[in-house]
This record gives sequence, C-alpha cells and structure tokens, in this order.
Amino acid sequence: MNFDLNKTPQAVPAAGGVESRYILPQFEERTPYGFKRQDPYAKLFEERIVFLGSQVDDASADDIMAQLLVLESMDSERDITLYINSPGGSFTAMTAIYDTMQYIRPHVQTVCLGQAASAAAVLLAAGTPGKRFALPNARVLIHQPAMGGSRGTATDLAIQADEIRRIRTWMEEVLAQHTDKSASQVSEDIDRDKFLSAEQSKEYGLVDEVLSSRKLPV
Repeated sequence: MNFDLNKTPQAVPAAGGVESRYILPQFEERTPYGFKRQDPYAKLFEERIVFLGSQVDDASADDIMAQLLVLESMDSERDITLYINSPGGSFTAMTAIYDTMQYIRPHVQTVCLGQAASAAAVLLAAGTPGKRFALPNARVLIHQPAMGGSRGTATDLAIQADEIRRIRTWMEEVLAQHTDKSASQVSEDIDRDKFLSAEQSKEYGLVDEVLSSRKLPV
C-alpha cells in the first residue's frame, strides 16, 4: 500500500527507456593542502546547502536526512539552506524529512526554484519562519493526498480509506500551522489542485519572501 502525494506528470524517459540527465562536471579547487577535485553537490554541501532536485522518495529522503544530520553535527548554530525543485512524492518519505527539519537544532532556510509540488510544498512551508523563500518564476502546488494501487477486500479498502483521511488531516493541520491559516481553510483549498505563483505562495503564507536577484546594482 503506497500513499503518494504526487499527481504531477513525471519526466518522459529518453530513447532506450533511460531517463536523460545532465552529467554533472567535476572541477578542481585550490586549497591550502593542494588541489581538491569535487562535484557541485559536494561544493554546495560545504556551503551548508542541501538540494532536493528529484521526486521525494525513500532514497532522496535518506540523502536529505543524512546531510541535515551531518551538517548539524558540524555546526549546530549555523543555518542550513534547503533548495527545492521537486514534483513531490511519497508521504512517508516527506514526513521523515519534515520531522528531521523540525528535530535538528540549526534553522533550516527553504528556497523554491522551479517547483515545489505536493509533498515538496509541505517541506517548503516547513522552513524556519522568516527564512522561507521562492524565486520569481517558481510554482507551488498543494492538493489532497491520493491513494495509488488500491486493491484487496472491502475491509482492506476501508482501512486504506481511514489512512488517507488521517494523512489528509495531518496535512491540513501542518499547512495550517506553517501558513497561519485555519485547518478548515486549508481543507477547502487542497480539495482540488491549487497552483500558486511565487507571489501567491507568499500571500498564502507558504513562503516569506520572493527573491529576485543577488546581482549587485551596476
């Protein structure tokens, strides 16, 4: 039984059934101890930046949680930044990341670039108040959970329906907590797919600010 919050279409596999992906380059950086070869994700980690750029599933959740916990052990006072570009995914994987974000001592800044849909939208909203951001063309999607592949006896289906109701209640309460809206208002809003622009996400309370550019004025 899999409770998947994601209803967003997935990437279409390339020829041969393999999903195409840009190959990350490696680069060399001069250090006091010589040259060090690393990839962009390792460099981001050094800067206390964690990147969620895929579907929220057990594998990506394990990676995110491990990085959050290691960064906490390295320095429990400095903020961690979680960049999000995700179509959403598994409820249990999302709650594992969510609980870790709330558990660790450092503040967790969240930044949406691209999209934060479904489960990823909850993670975006779960950042430290005042430190949740979106880029101008980011898109956020919130909706009620869906139950995929429902099979079994009538009793089994009733149990699964009860679990879906529990998950929906959890989502309503958590989104209400992080947006300062009532649970009844959130319930009404997630009854159907609700797409929000960056500015609309700010108005709704999912983010605190829309970031435009880090470029210095000429």
